[in-house]
Amino acid sequence: MTVPDLGGYRQSDLLELAQEVAEAAGKLLRAGLDKVAGGILLATGASSKSSPTDLVTELDRGSEALIVGSLLRARPDDGILGEEGSSRKGSTGVTWVIDPLDGTINYLYGIEEFSVSIGASVDGRSIAGAVHNPVNGEMFAACEGEGATLNGRELRLQPSGRSLAEALVGTGFTYVAKDRADQARMIPVILPAVRDIRRRGSAALDICAVACGRFDAFYEAWLRPWDLAAGVVIAREAGATVTELEGLADGSATVVVAAPGLEGPLVELLKASASN
Repeated sequence: MTVPDLGGYRQSDLLELAQEVAEAAGKLLRAGLDKVAGGILLATGASSKSSPTDLVTELDRGSEALIVGSLLRARPDDGILGEEGSSRKGSTGVTWVIDPLDGTINYLYGIEEFSVSIGASVDGRSIAGAVHNPVNGEMFAACEGEGATLNGRELRLQPSGRSLAEALVGTGFTYVAKDRADQARMIPVILPAVRDIRRRGSAALDICAVACGRFDAFYEAWLRPWDLAAGVVIAREAGATVTELEGLADGSATVVVAAPGLEGPLVELLKASASN
């Protein structure tokens, strides 16, 4: 892909900005963990999102406001697409796709597995992205064509020779009851065919787990652009395959991220499980 003029910036400049802003938002979220009350509601308040299970916290919105403000101060002519509603068209060809708190339910319960995800896209394709875990300080980052890193260390997946039966597979579930039930019906076919399944609660971190070899593969339906924008470029640059499967979930593509050599067997297994 030919990258258009990015307003005088290189892709690496975009990535540097994404990391800087993700770290700042992460500090806000990390400090907010002290406000968790009773494992459910923050002292600052919470409101319902797509269902009563999926809560939107004040810190979600505060994190997004910090991210958007920081990005636009640095690049005022870029576009924005944020999970919490921030949206604007830009004139540079670059759109920042933002998940200010990926893993909201984990956060509300004080489970320290959540992230800030900031991706830069051009014509709908992610060209740079940063995923930051504020608790352990990990920063996953990548530019298209320039490789992926974890805290500055290069990530490069090699074929492991593992079979699907030896694969540790991550997944996630929507918070809409009907769709969740459909996802659950696939598990009895998938689980016996793999080493084990993990559900950690942050799609961005799960995708990065494939990129650094902690998972052999990941699949999930009903993901949104902000769940994927940063993680997908990190996974691809680390050497993972990224596939979107239609027809497994009613109304949504299923995203499959896999280490080299596992994409084909996992895709076939997912198709079999969906027809179960």
